Amino acid sequence: MQVAYVQYNPAYLQVTQNLKQVEALLEGVEADLIVLPELFASGYFFRSHEDLEAVAEPIPEGPTSQWMIAWCRRMGAVMVGGLPERDGDRFYNSAVAVGPEGLIGRYRKVHLFYKEKLHFSPGNLGFQVFEVADRNGQLYRLGVMICFDWYFPEAARTLALQGADVIAHPSNLVRPDCPRAMPIRALENHVFTITANRYGTESNGRETLRFIGRSLICDPSGRVLQEAPAEGDQVGIAEIEPQEARNRRITPYNDLFEDRRPDCYRLS
Repeated sequence: MQVAYVQYNPAYLQVTQNLKQVEALLEGVEADLIVLPELFASGYFFRSHEDLEAVAEPIPEGPTSQWMIAWCRRMGAVMVGGLPERDGDRFYNSAVAVGPEGLIGRYRKVHLFYKEKLHFSPGNLGFQVFEVADRNGQLYRLGVMICFDWYFPEAARTLALQGADVIAHPSNLVRPDCPRAMPIRALENHVFTITANRYGTESNGRETLRFIGRSLICDPSGRVLQEAPAEGDQVGIAEIEPQEARNRRITPYNDLFEDRRPDCYRLS
């Protein structure tokens, strides 16, 4: 199957404009799974809670989810992207997975980064894996995490232990170390990973963040199949076989998960 990330520089609070830009970038792209950045249509570094409220939306009724579903319906693909979710009086930094039939599932970011904590509630749905199909009907298992979750090995490991073949990783990365770490996350869990990041700068009126770009796709051996530059729009595409992630035998005597010794680990 073909998998892809979209890297671009969204305009702050300009949801309609950003959706049009992503659609233009995807013109002619043939892929079974597309991963978009974190908060890809809204912008990230909110200047006020009122700005967040202006673009937050329910899932899947909001305009971002509906645009994603419509695109998937036309293309027969699955898409994962980040958006600010409104649920009653709470706001979550969320990612939605959608396909031609509509909403597949949502994930609410567990590990909030920096000033996200001023605006968003911590995710309360845990880490989930969804069974989806590519355009040929082949089933695979899709896990989702968001940006700073990469810093916590437990996030990717939890998804892998639930059977994820592929981890979609919408991101707005500002730290330079994630592109070094994601091949390790792929290797230590024997999964494919797709990190979709933005680039450019954004200010909350008091400070400015610079996003590092460098979106990347990794295979279960930790090999980087595709990597974007630090600046510039790019749709990066790689061909993968998701079932390759399921053989976690390292030697005739060793299996990555069967050899785990939870009785020896102190995890809290």
